[in-house]
Amino acid sequence: MSSDRPGGPADVVPGEPDEPDDTTGAAPAADAGRRRRKDDAKKGSLLRELPVLLLIAFVLALVVKTFFVQAFFIPSGSMEQTLHGCTGCTGDRVLVNKVPYWFGEPEPGDIVVFRGPDTWTPEITVEEPGNWFTGALLWLGRTIGVAPPSEDDFVKRVIATEGQTVQCCDVEGRITVDGEPLEEPYIFEDTPIETRPFGPVTVPEGRLWVMGDHRSASADSRSHVGDQYAGTIGVDDVIGKAAVIVWPLDRFGLLSSPDIQGVEASGAVPLVAPAGAVSPVGAVAVLPYAVGLAGAVPITAWRRRRRSREVLPSR
Repeated sequence: MSSDRPGGPADVVPGEPDEPDDTTGAAPAADAGRRRRKDDAKKGSLLRELPVLLLIAFVLALVVKTFFVQAFFIPSGSMEQTLHGCTGCTGDRVLVNKVPYWFGEPEPGDIVVFRGPDTWTPEITVEEPGNWFTGALLWLGRTIGVAPPSEDDFVKRVIATEGQTVQCCDVEGRITVDGEPLEEPYIFEDTPIETRPFGPVTVPEGRLWVMGDHRSASADSRSHVGDQYAGTIGVDDVIGKAAVIVWPLDRFGLLSSPDIQGVEASGAVPLVAPAGAVSPVGAVAVLPYAVGLAGAVPITAWRRRRRSREVLPSR
């Protein structure tokens, strides 16, 4: 039996002709719009986060300066030539490490930065800021070591500690501690031998006898031997140990503590270690900055991820 259905493909359904597909042109435009919105969101997010990041940086700088490491500008020539601070030259910038004195006290040979007793005359004159803004700039400059320190801040070398008796001089004009002459390879331009004598002075408990390496240009413990502290400074007034010269770059190096009293059996220690040398002192000096950076990075990344989730449209 033949079929009465009209001929033609059985699977073709009559209908309206296909309309042109305009999604090909719309997709790039939509993608471009989403990219612009995403870029605008990133810019806005960065601007909103900038004050927070500055605050984090300020707090980290304050924590590092207070507890770990402080940059210090050498203002005078009293420590020449170990530390430069001469008139007309580029003064050294050093990192003062506070960590070693968490667990111990300064030792003979250490270079220390300290707050001088009220009987000490400042070695420099610093104009005090007239308002909070210039005060903040001065604080920041002292934090990074580009501004002169406070008039009350000094840098000297520890010569004797509590209970020790220091005086000058033996027959060769050397300083003695408990009757034994010191080995001081760092001395620069010592005073004439006839003007050197002082003491004997027994260092009181909790105090230190300190002197500058440039003996003829340092108003140190010798100049204050007649005051109520017999020229000594308090251990509690020590800010930290000068550890690294960081500027100028051609003088970059680690500062050592020579065994001036001959307590250790090791050989001579260089006053400034080579720039490539690695020591526990240098590692500890750099560690706080690494810790601060490690703390700031995850905080910043977390904030940016949160902002991105808030701005990007849901799919």
